[in-house]
Amino acid sequence: MTSSPQPPAPGDELSLLKAEFEAGSDVWRSALGGAVCVADPEAARAVMGNRHGVVAETSDFYHHRHGVFGPRSAQLTIGRAARSLVQRHLLDHRADLPRLVAERLAPRSEWPDAGNLLVLRHLRDVLLHPDAPPGLHRTVEAIVARAVLAGARQRHPAPSRLLFRRRALHALHTEIRARQRAARPLDHPAGPRDLVDVVVGGGGPAADPRELVEVYLSFLFATAGSIGFALGWSVLLLGTHPDRAAADPGRTVREALRLWPVAWLFARTPSRAQELGGTPVTPRDRLMVCSYLVHRHPGYWERPDEFVPERWAEGAPDGAYLPFGLGAHTCAGATVTVRLLEDLVGLLTRDWRVSVTPDGGGPQVGPALAPPRFTATLSRPDGCPERR
Repeated sequence: MTSSPQPPAPGDELSLLKAEFEAGSDVWRSALGGAVCVADPEAARAVMGNRHGVVAETSDFYHHRHGVFGPRSAQLTIGRAARSLVQRHLLDHRADLPRLVAERLAPRSEWPDAGNLLVLRHLRDVLLHPDAPPGLHRTVEAIVARAVLAGARQRHPAPSRLLFRRRALHALHTEIRARQRAARPLDHPAGPRDLVDVVVGGGGPAADPRELVEVYLSFLFATAGSIGFALGWSVLLLGTHPDRAAADPGRTVREALRLWPVAWLFARTPSRAQELGGTPVTPRDRLMVCSYLVHRHPGYWERPDEFVPERWAEGAPDGAYLPFGLGAHTCAGATVTVRLLEDLVGLLTRDWRVSVTPDGGGPQVGPALAPPRFTATLSRPDGCPERR
């Protein structure tokens, strides 16, 4: 690591943390709001795994505006049911992917929006079953367009965003209250129809519908947002490294998630006064585990900043890879997410030649780490142009 980092771009949290890390510390008090940043894999594992109660117990996924949705048993029930629903859908609709890619991505597509919208299209019946009110379908699509796509919020003035949020929350609240009254249990013979059924059935009849709305929105953001961004990073890396196009799709996906973890920053609160990686912390501090830096730690990774899918032939260094978190609150959808990404990347590398034209910008940094804007061009390996 160097002793003279480049100054970060104004307002770029990722650049700031990277510059501080390159100055020579693995756990340090950052200029970013005074938070203690964790980039050391061993310390990150201690915080995220929390085996010894070093941090206050929390959940990344089930957070809402007023706290954390619970109890834990409801979180586990919802997670299992959601995973089962998505797995079943992916298995039943895997054969749809070639047509969907041809229709949505060929011959040219604008990213990262193209990845988000493709995933939304493929999983739309999981998010909201076909017989749900048409107005609610339009609301969900509008939420993606106005709040999930990279940079979408900046394209609308604050009053417009506030008005839309109120309308969207009201529509979802109305639907969830109606389903609570209908009392369709998760063990219904036909199973849950969509993720609204999952959160309502898993939360139980006494759950606050406002909290269930936010849990559902977490699913929507994780599905159309996080999976779509992860697909975008994979496509961008393949397009800028044509010599790696023949790599195993699973290795490509894992390497993309290593270099550019969509969930790149995990916040925690120390449970007591203690030292973490030599840095004193107390319950008044905010810990930030930066998976982006953990994944590029030169003490654990060879050629840490390079796209090297073949490194995955031997697996990841122990504890230095956490794209979905770690411990009890690891993302419940990690397995199905990777499966869908592998299917899509495998399809693109098998049936298409992919080239990309970046717009020259860097990653779009927010709660999720989204790819820069780029254009992807798909052509058939036989040289024949794709016609729509």
